[in-house]
Amino acid sequence: MARTDLFQAPDYYLIDELLTDEQKLVRDSVRAWVKKEVSPIIEDACQKAEFPKHLIKGLASIGAFGPYIPTEYGGAGLDQISYGLIMQELERGDSGIRSTASVQSSLVMYPIFTYGSEEQKKKYLPKLAAGELMGCFGLTEPDHGSNPNGMITNFKDADDHVILNGAKMWISNAPFADIAVVWAKNEHGVIHGLVVERGMAGFTTPETHGKWSLRASATGELVFDNVKVPKENIFPNVKGLKGPLGCLNSARYGISWGVIGAAMDCYDAALRYSKQRIQFGKPIGAFQLQQKKLAEMITEITKAQLLSWRLGVLKNEHRASPQQISMAKRNNVNMALEITRTARQMLGGMGITGEYPIMRHMMNLESVVTYEGTHDIHLLITGMDVTGFNAFE
Repeated sequence: MARTDLFQAPDYYLIDELLTDEQKLVRDSVRAWVKKEVSPIIEDACQKAEFPKHLIKGLASIGAFGPYIPTEYGGAGLDQISYGLIMQELERGDSGIRSTASVQSSLVMYPIFTYGSEEQKKKYLPKLAAGELMGCFGLTEPDHGSNPNGMITNFKDADDHVILNGAKMWISNAPFADIAVVWAKNEHGVIHGLVVERGMAGFTTPETHGKWSLRASATGELVFDNVKVPKENIFPNVKGLKGPLGCLNSARYGISWGVIGAAMDCYDAALRYSKQRIQFGKPIGAFQLQQKKLAEMITEITKAQLLSWRLGVLKNEHRASPQQISMAKRNNVNMALEITRTARQMLGGMGITGEYPIMRHMMNLESVVTYEGTHDIHLLITGMDVTGFNAFE
């Protein structure tokens, strides 16, 4: 069902005054695109569990693919706060749409730009930025999620190419991706990244069905059965876990912004509903308990906005640590989940229908709280940072 998008973004601490004109222009253009292209169709897409592939061209046109990649490689050359704001607006529309752009930007274009050869950059980045090629990122395996160092996907040297074997799981964009950035171990157990292209013999991407979350996002597996990958497809400028973790830092940063969008959408819907829904002779927003919920929602959103904005400033200055990014990802996803659950209660039975976005956001966030590092893992990253003790092993 088409839903009229009445969204008005909350800005309780006048955070717009901290943004440049360019950052606000980027955000507002993406917001307008989401209202026009995403909001009217997203409920149907989720109900049907279909990724709306027709949105790919639009995502490219608004600069959602690799916005911080330099213009010489097809990106928009924007700063990190602009990237965050794009993620915020896309996830305000739907986490699945943001995931598609997040994967393309932080998990595919970022490693090619950061770790790739000049030939790899020129071959892939402009087409990825234009949406002519879509990518995915293969790190998580069926038996290795929070411990990526245990991966068993591997490749063996074979003259001018390598032979890749293994499998990756829970891969966003996998079913339709043209290329996959895959992390695998060589014969010496050293992790390397390589680009695997659709059409290479032995490379398949079975789709994952039956999801209750991220239903408008395509998820699948990556299966490698003696896939011959040319050696020129291996990233020359990184080895070890540093490679994939660097990508995850960029993605986690984007998520910290993205989930603010989901939270704002639910807050906005609950606030509007509280003024219209009459019980006991007055709007429910006039009751103390409902005001408590709304006041706590806007407080938590405001704190999250300031956290991500400051992180964006640090990222622009190349001073943001992985531990700081972990804190923002964990805090903001948890904040968004709590707000969706509270908003759902405020709307009563209407909160579970597709007439409102709340239940959809809630289900999506149940994935976001797990992927790119689980809630608990990020807690331990902060714990290790402040104590100096490693609780992982």
